[in-house]
Amino acid sequence: MNKKFSRILMLALLLILGVGIVVSKPQAPSTSMPAAKSAAASLLDINSATKEQLDALPGIGEAYSKKIIVGRPYAKKTDLVKKKIIPQATYDKIKDLIIAKQK
Repeated sequence: MNKKFSRILMLALLLILGVGIVVSKPQAPSTSMPAAKSAAASLLDINSATKEQLDALPGIGEAYSKKIIVGRPYAKKTDLVKKKIIPQATYDKIKDLIIAKQK
């Protein structure tokens, strides 16, 4: 009787584990690399953005967008502050929205 009980217990355990696996919500695969590429793709390139795209950035109006365009090209997005195109406070508003792509 001991072997029979062990088999039943083992089958019950397998059934419980099997149902738990089927019912549980599947985990999404880690996509940190594609997410990073996607984020980079959605950033506005200050070296090629139109005046209208630059105007739409927070804190950037007509005057700053013109200065950004005249000061091109930029090796890094931080060049906007280093070259005194925009003030640090304005840069802080847009730094997560822009990129300076190289050709």
